[in-house]
Amino acid sequence: MESKKRTYLNRITRFLLLRDRSLMTKLIFFSVLLVVFPMMMVGVISYRESSRTLENEAKRSSWQIIEQVKIYVEDYLRDFEIDALKIVNHPDTVAFLKLKTYEEVMDANIVPNVRDVLKNSAYSQSDVLNITLILDGVQTINSAVQSGVSTVQGIEDEHWYDSIPVMGRPKVYSRVIHANGREEPVISVVKRIANPQTLEPFGMLVIDLNYKRLHDVARKIKLGENGEGYLSILDEQGYMVYHPNISLIGTKADDRMFQFVNGKESGSFVAAVDGADALVTFSRSDTLQWQVMTTIPYDALMKSNRVYIGRMIFGTTSFFIVIALLLSAAFAASLVKPIRQLYRHMRRVESGDFTWKVPVDSADEIGMLSSGFNKMGDRLSQLVDEVYLSKLKETELALRQRETELKMLQAQINPHFLYNSLDTIRGMALEHDIEDIGAMAASLARLLRYNVKDSGSKVTVQQEVEIAQIYLRIQQFRFEERLEYDIDLPEWALSQRMTKFTLQPIVENCIVHGMERTASTTTIRLTARRLSEDRFEVIVFDNGPGMSPESLERLRCRLDCFEAPSDTHIGSMNVQRRIRHVFGDRYGLQVDSVEGEWTEVRVVLPYESC
Repeated sequence: MESKKRTYLNRITRFLLLRDRSLMTKLIFFSVLLVVFPMMMVGVISYRESSRTLENEAKRSSWQIIEQVKIYVEDYLRDFEIDALKIVNHPDTVAFLKLKTYEEVMDANIVPNVRDVLKNSAYSQSDVLNITLILDGVQTINSAVQSGVSTVQGIEDEHWYDSIPVMGRPKVYSRVIHANGREEPVISVVKRIANPQTLEPFGMLVIDLNYKRLHDVARKIKLGENGEGYLSILDEQGYMVYHPNISLIGTKADDRMFQFVNGKESGSFVAAVDGADALVTFSRSDTLQWQVMTTIPYDALMKSNRVYIGRMIFGTTSFFIVIALLLSAAFAASLVKPIRQLYRHMRRVESGDFTWKVPVDSADEIGMLSSGFNKMGDRLSQLVDEVYLSKLKETELALRQRETELKMLQAQINPHFLYNSLDTIRGMALEHDIEDIGAMAASLARLLRYNVKDSGSKVTVQQEVEIAQIYLRIQQFRFEERLEYDIDLPEWALSQRMTKFTLQPIVENCIVHGMERTASTTTIRLTARRLSEDRFEVIVFDNGPGMSPESLERLRCRLDCFEAPSDTHIGSMNVQRRIRHVFGDRYGLQVDSVEGEWTEVRVVLPYESC
C-alpha cells in the first residue's frame, strides 16, 4: 500500500515538473509561468499597498479634519461656558439666587431684571434659542420673548441629568426639545448652581443652542472622493451629539461602535455601518469628553483603486505573456543546441578521459559551463594532493587535541592537591587549638572548590552570597575591626539566578579600592530589590572613599562600551561581559559613587517568577 502511494506521488511530481517533456517545452512553459506568477504577485502587493496607502491617507486627512473640528467646537462652546459664568455672577442673578420662596421673589420684583440679563446674553448670538435660569421650587426664568415658552420641560428625565457636577465648570449635552409645535435638537450648556454654605444644588442655568454652526462646519467638510463620508459626534455615554441625519441626534449609538471608541484617545477601524463596511476615524476631546468621528464607506474609498489595479494586472499580464512566449522560444532554441553538444563531450569524461577539452564558442553561461568543465580536468590532480594534505592536517589536529586533553587532566590534579593541603592545614590548626587559622583554611578551601566546580554558568543568588560571605570572613582575619559587613537579602531574591562568581569580585573591589586607601572602618552592605516585573538588582554598597566624577565616567564608559579593562577594573569588566553574554545587553553592572563618601554597584538581573 505504501509503495503504491509513493508511486502515485512520483507520477504526479513528474507530471507537474514536466520531467518527461523536452527541454524546449519546459523552457517555454516555465518562462511563461515565471512571468505570470510574479505579475499577479506584483498586482496583489500593489493592490494591498495602494489600499493601505489610501486608507492611511484617509485616516491622516480625517484626523486633520477632526482636530480642526475639535478646536472649533471647543472654542465655540467655551464662549458659552464663559457666558454662563457671567450670568451666574451677575449682581441681579446673585440677588435672585438668594431668595428662598416665590413670595420673596414677587416682593423683590427682581424677575424682570434677571430676564433682561438673560435676554442681553442671548440677543447678539443667533444660535442661542433660549437661556433658562431655574431656582429649584421657587421660580424659572428664561430669555424667550413669548411668555410661557419653556425649553427645559422634562429636563430632569434626560439620561445625563444626574451626572451634572455640583461644582466646577459647565457641562455640554445634546437633547431634543419641543418648540413651535415640533421637535428640534439642541446643544445645552448646563451649569449646576450650588449653595456656597451647604454645597447642595438649588438651581441650574441652561443655555440652549441650535445646530446652525455645526451644520455649517459639517457642510464644508468633504470626506471621500465624492464626499460620501460624514462627520458625527458621540458624548461620553454613547449618545449621538451630532449626525447629518437629524433624527439620530440624541439617540443611543450602536453598542459595537461605542465599544470601539469608549475610553480611547484616538484611532481608526473598519466596521459595519448601515450594512456596509466603513472606515471610522475618531479622536476624543479632552475638554468635552466627546468623540469626534468621521465615517467613510470603504467601497467608495477603494473604488478607484480596484479599477486601476484590475486594469493594470490584466493589461500588463497579457502583454508580458505574449512577450514571454516569443522570447522563450528564441532563448530555448539558442540554449538547447550547445547543451546537447556539451552532453556528448561529457559522455567521454565518463569513460575516464579527463584531458579532453570542450570548445568554448560564447561568453554566456553555456560558455562559462564549458570553460568550467575544461578546468575540472586540470583540478583533479590538484584535488588528490589536497585530499592527502587534509588527511595530514587531520592527524596533526588529533594529536594536538590529545595533548590538550592531557594538559586538562593534569590541571585537574592541582586543585585537588590544594584542597588536601588546605584540609591538612585546617586539621593541624584545630589540633593546636588555633581556630582562626582552621576557619580561614576551611573558608579558602570552600572558595577554591566553588571556583573550580563545574556547575554551569548560572547559580542561585544564595550560593553567590555564601561565597561572598566566606570571602568577607577571610578578609576580617586581615582587617579585624576595620571591616564590617551586613547581608540583608529578601527570601524571594535568594532563589533567583545569576552568573557564577559575580559578587565576590565586586566585594573584592570594595576592599581593594576602599579599605586599602583609608584607615577608617569600612562597612559593606549587600541588599536586593525588584525593579519591574521582569528585572531585579543586587546592590553592593560601601562607605569607602568613593570615586571622582572623572574616574566614575571612565568606568561607566568601559562597562558600556566593552573597552579594554585597565589594571584597576579587570574584575568589573569580566563580570560585565559574563552577565551580558548569559542574559543579554539589558542586564549588567551599574555604578554610582560620591567622592569621599560612598560607592554603590548594582547588578541588574532578570527576575524569574516561581
